[in-house]
Amino acid sequence: MNLWIINHHALTPDMGGGTRHYDFSKELVRRGHKVTIIASSFHYAKYKEMKNYSDVNYLQESYYGIDFIWIKTPSYQGSGFARVKNMLSFMSQVIHTIPRLNLQKPDTIIGSSVHLFAVYAAYVLSKRYKSKFIMEVRDLWPLTLIDMGISKWHPFILLLGFLEKYLYKKADIIVTNLPKAHLYIKKLGIDKNKIAWISNGTTLPDIKREYKQKLPKDKFNVLYTGAHGFANSLNILIDVADYLKDEDKIHFTLVGDGALKQELIDKSKSLSLSNVTFIPSVSKNEVFDYLFDADLLYVGLRNLPIYRYGMSMNKVFDYMSVKKPILFVSAIEDNIIETINGGIVIKEDDIEKISESIKVFTALSKEDIVKYGENNFNYLKQNYTIKILVDKLEKLL
Repeated sequence: MNLWIINHHALTPDMGGGTRHYDFSKELVRRGHKVTIIASSFHYAKYKEMKNYSDVNYLQESYYGIDFIWIKTPSYQGSGFARVKNMLSFMSQVIHTIPRLNLQKPDTIIGSSVHLFAVYAAYVLSKRYKSKFIMEVRDLWPLTLIDMGISKWHPFILLLGFLEKYLYKKADIIVTNLPKAHLYIKKLGIDKNKIAWISNGTTLPDIKREYKQKLPKDKFNVLYTGAHGFANSLNILIDVADYLKDEDKIHFTLVGDGALKQELIDKSKSLSLSNVTFIPSVSKNEVFDYLFDADLLYVGLRNLPIYRYGMSMNKVFDYMSVKKPILFVSAIEDNIIETINGGIVIKEDDIEKISESIKVFTALSKEDIVKYGENNFNYLKQNYTIKILVDKLEKLL
């Protein structure tokens, strides 16, 4: 099987960020398949070009048996017009550059959102090469944008709505990592039998590896890793740190980058918080150094209507893999951390309640802490390892 995956934001583990397609591809290559990932080399969270180009707009390289084609796209900051320009540039270059590279004909092409222009590029290439076209939906555009406050009558939203329905109809198979997305997609007249759910997941960490100490000694370390964006409820975490600033034992560390990071740093400084540390985005391997060193792992999600279709956050599965308790602040339904007793779930942005929950964790016995972590790890191992998820994907290719 020769598979192409077109994902504007695909990354390798050394870049810092989500690695869904790298992880899937590594397992597929291990099983004897050939995989090419086509992505932009401009990092979506760091707002930074990750590759060096000479006089061409693409770069081919192999990474642990996976072929990558990096596309050079315009830089941007935030979510304005420059980002849209970046998306359109990626779409155009994929459509026009890839056929010139004389690559082996793909059997299947996966076009992955967030944005639909990358999926459209995958569809165009699937028609050119007469390949199976799989549409992967990791974010429900334009619904997510509407739920964040953009008018449903905005011309850009209308364009995305048309493109969304068109691509759903053209796809041979629709894969989504959102457990309830099929309820939304079916409303658009799409046959439910061509919709498949494949969650995010993780590779179990190497327990024999020596992990480095990253967090303050003699502290109860609350850790967040991942994007510092609108949806992640990190302003609340800074407020909690302020509430607990007289609790000398408790320290907060936030690892990652994103549109709101500087705002969070400025807020922390304005509150004179000595119990908060910000760390730039690090490689996947180094993320696990932090995770293993933490006492409590934080997840926050704003209470947006879009989450009625579920969520599948990479960080949650990474958190579960290190056998640590999780503090999950969100009103999302069917929260697996609540279901499996993997920590504490708080459904409202109540600073006092969140703070008191952290204090409860600091007083727990080692046995109770271990129990939360074991619940997380065992559930992950039974349901969300990369091998289990690729078993599902392989049947669809």
